[in-house]
This record gives sequence, C-alpha cells and structure tokens, in this order.
Amino acid sequence: MNGNIHSIETLGTVDGPGIRYIVFTQGCLLRCQFCHNADTWEIGTGKQMTVSEIMNDLMSYLPFIQASKGGITVSGGEPLLQIPFLIELFKECRSKGIHTTIDSSGGCFSHSKLFTEQLEELLQYTDLILLDLKHINRKKHIQLTGMANDHILEFAKFLSDRRIPIWVRHVLVPTVSDDPEDLQKLGEFIGTLENVEKIEILPYHKLGVYKWEALGLEYPLKDVEPPAEDNVEFAYHMLTAHWNKPLLEK
Repeated sequence: MNGNIHSIETLGTVDGPGIRYIVFTQGCLLRCQFCHNADTWEIGTGKQMTVSEIMNDLMSYLPFIQASKGGITVSGGEPLLQIPFLIELFKECRSKGIHTTIDSSGGCFSHSKLFTEQLEELLQYTDLILLDLKHINRKKHIQLTGMANDHILEFAKFLSDRRIPIWVRHVLVPTVSDDPEDLQKLGEFIGTLENVEKIEILPYHKLGVYKWEALGLEYPLKDVEPPAEDNVEFAYHMLTAHWNKPLLEK
C-alpha cells in the first residue's frame, strides 16, 4: 500500500499531544487563502511511500515520542483523500501502541457508502482528530476556501455522533474570520458537539507566502497582518462560550 506523501516532520510539537511524527500527505480539495502548504494541493503527486517505509522511520524516534506521550499525526494536504493508506498505517501503529491523530479540514467528507464505510474502519484505529473549522458562514467559507462548508459541518456532527475525540482548530484572520457574529455562531455550533476535548485559536501568519511565490501564485492576503493578542483571546472566549466539556464523560 503506497501513499502520496509531501514530507515528514520527525519531532513536531504543535499537532497533537506530546512529540509527534508528522506525515504530510499530498493533495487537497480546499484552496484556503491563508494556506501555508499550498505546495500540497495537487492530487496524485508527491513521493510514493509504503507503510513499511514510514513505520521503519517512525520506530527510530519512538523512544522520544512515547516518553512525551506523543504519537503520529497525519496532516496535509487532506489525509482523508487517502483513507485506505491511512487504515493500513494506523493498524500498524495501533499494534505497536502508538497514539494516532488525523489533522483534517473535512473537505472531502461524503455520505457515499464507499466513503463512510472506509471512514468507519479508519476511525476504529484513530485516537484523535484535529478538525480545522475555517468559517461558520457558508458564503464567507466559499470566499475563503473555494468550497462550501455544509459537508464539513456534517463531518463534525458525524464525529460527534460516534464520540471520536476532536480538537477544534480555527485560524483567526483579521477582517476574514474574526467577525464577532461569526465567532459567536461558530461557538454555538461547537456547543452542539459532544466530543470536543480542546479548542485552539491559530493566529494567522505569513510564513507560507514564499511558497505561493515559488509556485507562481499571487498571495491573496498580502495586506493582512497577524491578529493582536487581545483579538485572539476574544476569539477563544467566543468559541468556548458554549463548550460543554463534561459531555465527554458520558
């Protein structure tokens, strides 16, 4: 079983608990204006890697990972475009007691029988999902990512119904995703979910601009500056206002 892999980060610390071995998959359906991995968008490219190749490399870092109660995180791109590969990879990880995490936007979620059957199998071997909720407003979501968010919100509910632990992530972009009314509505939606372990505000940054330029693309947010700390704190307050953590104990 081969996966289309963009790159690997061996000792990541921001994509899940503890120290993480992070696999960045190739391919994504969204075109987020703030994306810092625009070079992962193209589907079907990247380096072909087998599960065995990844596991052999991962095992050399396992002492550091396990000492920190970390594990493996598959990010992207969009990992759920390669579910069969993830199933085999996570089966191997589970057999070795390695914590498994998926970082997903839910952009390829579908209610088709084939997709949901594969996803259900994958979730049997998945300990945590980092769910990137870009925007609660459908029209603004289309402007920001090139895609509507109906199926992404359905994905969040799908995970909630099955009590799959998630960390909700929201990139705070001044003038784009920081409107108080939108933040309130997103917080209310998060309050309907029964599987939220953590809520993270990711302040917008410009670290990916050089990748856009290297790809010959015009960066759409070049005049937008990172948010002030007070705005980040306000956004966190709004997103956690309806968060009912005790529901996880049911």
